[in-house]
Amino acid sequence: MRIAMIGQKGIPATWGGIERHVEELSTRLVALGHDVVVYTRPNYTDRSLTEHQGVQLRSLPTIGTKHLDAIVHCGLSTLASWGGRFDIVHYHAIGPTLTAPLARLRGYHVVATIHGRDWQREKWGLVGRTALRLGEWTATHVPHATISVSETLAEEYARAGHPVEFIPNGVSVPEGQDTSILDELGLNGEPYILFAGRIVPEKGPHYLIDAWQRLGRPVRLVVAGDTSYSDEYVTRIRRSADDGVIFPGFVFGEKLAALFRNATLFVLPSDLEGYPIVLLEAMAYGTPPLASDIPPNVEILGPGGMFFRAGDVESLAEQLAGCLARASELKEQALAARAAAVEQHDWDLVTARTVTVYEEVLGR
Repeated sequence: MRIAMIGQKGIPATWGGIERHVEELSTRLVALGHDVVVYTRPNYTDRSLTEHQGVQLRSLPTIGTKHLDAIVHCGLSTLASWGGRFDIVHYHAIGPTLTAPLARLRGYHVVATIHGRDWQREKWGLVGRTALRLGEWTATHVPHATISVSETLAEEYARAGHPVEFIPNGVSVPEGQDTSILDELGLNGEPYILFAGRIVPEKGPHYLIDAWQRLGRPVRLVVAGDTSYSDEYVTRIRRSADDGVIFPGFVFGEKLAALFRNATLFVLPSDLEGYPIVLLEAMAYGTPPLASDIPPNVEILGPGGMFFRAGDVESLAEQLAGCLARASELKEQALAARAAAVEQHDWDLVTARTVTVYEEVLGR
């Protein structure tokens, strides 16, 4: 099959769950003998990069603002795909799927993956939210098949009369053991709490910093990540923190693996998620995860997971204190459970199930 991927910022993934998903899926599709083109944005992937592990990369321009970046790039990518003779055009996220009618107009078979309800994100105003809600409607009505990475969302769409295939995100663990970042950050042998992700309001790092400060800064706190457009929020977060908080920026690959493996505790305090890969990574690295009790987090960690009430700093502080008091016990439990986490979220299985969706769409 010849497949186009549209909606992601680019690959190789340096940050972003959608980018990680597309990279893992695309490289495995190529390994299976398929021909894959990923459309990339110059503000994420270097224009000079035209291939990644057998995946063809096509860089197209965009307008680098939060309102126009995705929609302009996806529109241009869809139009560019018209000359590519693709079997499948696969859109990722609800915003990009607004341009799916153009692919249908060309006669392509279209698949969309919903990675979350982006219209719920705090950064959007009325116009942005309205457009994204229309994108969600498009994602469940225009494509020949729709995938959701969240079973909770898939079930909700099904109840509304829109059958959606549930295929979760996967997780992969780098084999390297580069621990240089621990020395760079002064963390070698030091206990620390880890947050990793985009520093945006819905990810909730402000809750974590507040709760950590209320506990008297018991261990170091690493807030790994950055953002594209929420600069005011990042500035406020940095100002509210103190010398006990480390901001290394975006970290990926073996360095991120080192931060996960050596963390005392990983915390995901989000108000909004799709199917967070970072929780899967914490489990796969044997790092105890503590998360807000929103449905996607509960879906991943299960009823036996460690949770606090979403948006409640007191609840988070209470759970943090309890987890730190049981740190050795929790680490042993997490290490014992990591093999099952990797097996249940195997990217090869995710790829195989996605190929099945493609084949059903093509009538094979």
